[in-house]
Amino acid sequence: MGNDSSGTGEMTASGPGYALLLAAGPAGKQRLMDAAAALPQLAAVPPAALLGTAGGASVVQLVDPADPQTVLTHLRTAAAHPGPVLVHLAGQLTVDTKQRLPHLALARTTPRTARYTALPWHWLAAELGRRPPGRTTVLADLVADETAWPKILDGSLSGERLAAGLTLYGAVAPAPPKRQLAAPVYSRALAALLRGAADRPPFALLHQRAVTKAGLGGGPELLLGGAIDAYAPPEAALWGGRDGRDVRNGRGAPVAAPETASPPMPTAAPALPHPPEPSHAPEPGRAPAPDPHAAIFAAAHAGRHSEAASMAAAWEQEALRAAGPRSAEAIHWLEVRADLARLAHDPARACELWLAVADARLGNGESAGDPQVEGAVDRAHHQWQFVQDRARAGALAPLLIELRERVPGRRPGALEAARRRAELLGARAHTG
Repeated sequence: MGNDSSGTGEMTASGPGYALLLAAGPAGKQRLMDAAAALPQLAAVPPAALLGTAGGASVVQLVDPADPQTVLTHLRTAAAHPGPVLVHLAGQLTVDTKQRLPHLALARTTPRTARYTALPWHWLAAELGRRPPGRTTVLADLVADETAWPKILDGSLSGERLAAGLTLYGAVAPAPPKRQLAAPVYSRALAALLRGAADRPPFALLHQRAVTKAGLGGGPELLLGGAIDAYAPPEAALWGGRDGRDVRNGRGAPVAAPETASPPMPTAAPALPHPPEPSHAPEPGRAPAPDPHAAIFAAAHAGRHSEAASMAAAWEQEALRAAGPRSAEAIHWLEVRADLARLAHDPARACELWLAVADARLGNGESAGDPQVEGAVDRAHHQWQFVQDRARAGALAPLLIELRERVPGRRPGALEAARRRAELLGARAHTG
């Protein structure tokens, strides 16, 4: 469900999880999505696959609730669960007329009564944001009504704002033509991928695959890529080098010692690729837009990880809208997010994102021997070595090994090293 940086999450990460599947929408002509159609296929996914928990999960379905307090009670139950939690939302995004705040429309919601009859979006962050970092994921398959979509278009209701305090993946689409209902295509794609996967991929990669499978990203949809995570606080140690060592304390002590006598990966991961050329030339008479990378990485190196992640997320959203989820620009910003996760001392998150980069490049037809494909897998492997939570490292192992089999890289023994560590992680998980 994300990296557990608290150091106490091994038991809960491998224990039972909790999933709340919510489908909601106004009754009658105000309804824009057949939200309930999202649940049967998701509910048919084995609970352990839905959350990626070896101990299974409790799955609760909530269809067309009429009272925000009822939903709040279910959210509080989910927030109190000690294990990993998944909240899935299918339905309609609306904005109240007085405070202009986003809400999830419920059965009795109308544009005039949203403030009282819809679920305030900030309640999600208020309830779920108290949980330990990395234990909670929100998936959203939404349609924006006539009050919300203009705010998405003008940027006042952004993906960053919706994701504040949450690890959020999903899509927000405009309303369908009149007298038609939108289908929950993102949810259906997720369910199909989960049913067909031998091992559930990390949510960053699952989201990317679902966007592609659902045919999203080429239109006006707002894609929610999970970019605004609870990164380490400003006082956390920064990784000054790419070898997983804490150089701030002057000792150069490794974050985690190797768990096997496997051949080591390179002590320095490949450098981050330069940003791609812009898709379009600037308009005549206008100066090119300033390069955002310096400001983003300055914030990260200063310990302002949330600020850096927010800036990168905004540029990623622009790339997704302009060029699509597997464009060079979108993949580049995925790479930037991966490096920001490394700087935020979150190797599990960095590994997930580098795996997503490699998967996207291979999906674009790039060869296994391409330096950028090899570099992405090498970086993922490199970060994986420093994931201290054994359950989290074990969950990432199958995907890394699958990619290592396709992209062995240029260092002998890398695949065998990954397999040996995965076996050791499995043995330790069984012996405690």
